[in-house]
Formats: sequence, structure tokens, C-alpha cells
Amino acid sequence: MSAPAGRSSPGRQPRWSKDAEKYLLPQEHPPVIAVRRHWAELIAPVTTSLPALVVGGWLLLLDPDNEVSTTVGFLVLGVTFGFLALRIGEWWMRRFIVTNRRVLLISGIIVRTVALLPLRRITDLTYKETLVGQVLGYGTFRFESAGQQQALSEITYLPRADLLYRKVSALLFGSDGGSADSGDDEGNVDQSPPPRPTAGQQDTEPFPGQADR
Repeated sequence: MSAPAGRSSPGRQPRWSKDAEKYLLPQEHPPVIAVRRHWAELIAPVTTSLPALVVGGWLLLLDPDNEVSTTVGFLVLGVTFGFLALRIGEWWMRRFIVTNRRVLLISGIIVRTVALLPLRRITDLTYKETLVGQVLGYGTFRFESAGQQQALSEITYLPRADLLYRKVSALLFGSDGGSADSGDDEGNVDQSPPPRPTAGQQDTEPFPGQADR
């Protein structure tokens, strides 16, 4: 489980850097948060696989000379271990990243998927910890955003969610200069010229002789 960004030793590339840098925009700062989901996400698949592992091992030991039971036992164990390897690989590759402009959830092993939500569209953030989450150290974020339903409306199994909540809240609602940057959904800063004065409000040059009065 990786820690929030910014804790790497001097002169060494952060652990999140290789996976995160290629998804950052030129205008974005290094991620404020870059973490995997909590290992508790693996409890459900491991628990589900235990009966199959027991059955597969039992078939192997039932009659080692029986080719049918031995073959079935190997198949059950092979499929179960393959399922576990896939779920562990998905957990390892999935990253929750927050920059000064966007929230990103990167997932996938062979085909990488990036779901994103611009910070400026987030109107509210809810943080929830169940009793088990408080004991093991994980929580759930629920993002309320302007417009249509977002793919990142809820993110579960976030490690040290209380710390992450404070960091994200500082970006969203902070007033000390660390809040989310302005710009469009692609991170481009609005560089449109200021509005021109309306009729009747244009400044005029002073009449000769009145400038020194």
C-alpha cells in the first residue's frame, strides 16, 4: 500500500511517479494524493476462494492414484489461484490520484482505464467510515458534482481516509492559496481578455490644462 505523494527520499523518483506522470496535464502540479486502495478490498475474494481451495486440496488428497479426482482437483485449484491472482493484480494496479485540478482513478492490468473528475465540478465531499473500516484503517469517499452522474461518485477502501479527506478538502474549499486551480475540464487556464467597458463607462483623457489641477 503506497503512501500519499511527496514522501519519497531526495533524488529518488517517487513510487507513484511512473504510473501517474503519464496521466498528468502540463498545467498540473505533482499529485497531492497517490494511493492504492486498502488491502481490505482483497478480503472478499480471498474469503470466496477458500471453499474452492479446500475442495481442490481434498480432491488431490482423496485418492492420489485416481486420475479423475486428481485432474479435477488440479483444475479447481488452478482456476481458483488464477482468480485470486487476477483480483490481486487489479488491486495492485489500481490508483487513486488527486492533483490540483482533477481526481483520477486508474485501473486495469492489460487495458488501462482512467476515470477522472475535475475538481471544479465537485460541490460536496462526504467521508464515511464503517466500524470495520475504523478498525482496519479505511473509508469511503462520496463526491457530489455538478451536472450528470460521474463515474467517480463513490470510491471505497481508501486507506487513511481521514488524512486523505483533509487533503482533498483543503484543495476544494481552502482559502490559503492551496485550493483547486481554475480552468476548464482539460486543465487549460482561462486566458480570455477582460470584458471591455460598456457604453457610458469609458475613460477619457483629461482636457488640456486640467491634468495639473
